Amino acid sequence: MHPDRIVSGGQPLTTATKVLLMLHGRGGSAQDILSLAQQLDVDDFALLAPQATGHSWYPYSFLAPQAQNEPALSSALTMLGDLLQKLEAQGLSRKSIYLLGFSQGACLTLEFAAQNADRYGGIVAFTGGLIGDQLDTKKYHGYFAGTPVFIGTGNPDLHVPVERVQASTTLLKSMGASVTEKIYPNRGHTISQDEIDIANTLIFKT
Repeated sequence: MHPDRIVSGGQPLTTATKVLLMLHGRGGSAQDILSLAQQLDVDDFALLAPQATGHSWYPYSFLAPQAQNEPALSSALTMLGDLLQKLEAQGLSRKSIYLLGFSQGACLTLEFAAQNADRYGGIVAFTGGLIGDQLDTKKYHGYFAGTPVFIGTGNPDLHVPVERVQASTTLLKSMGASVTEKIYPNRGHTISQDEIDIANTLIFKT
């Protein structure tokens, strides 16, 4: 359902030593999320932004029973796995691969990372949490080995309950991630400058 449609930017993939995968939110586009890189300290990165079919990675809320979001959700996760395999085949280690998403893209970012935990370069989730009506720990495998993770969210948020964000942070920490979580009272469903600053400091300046 989600073909390999990638919009690229930044440094040439053939020569870059670091890669940032950027996942857009529901209704957004690869170009939208790619434009965020202008505010990030990623001048030396190759940038890859997949485009979801119909501008949505899965049809329902990330809190719906997983079966309701199939087959789109599994297709999106498979697409990301295939993309990482291609990068590794080009000689990039997972420690050189960074993941970032906003909203639905943040949920997908965290879900993929937790199902495939490893020492990544860093992970940024702008308003997101692990996917499913309940957290099924049997889905999650691997060890993050200190991978720096930043999760920022508003409270309340129309789409992402803060309780799921907090539960996701706890689970990622139990899998060896170094998670920084920041909750912004009464902030809209957006990305704040403070979140960008934190991501730059914690993730992209390491």
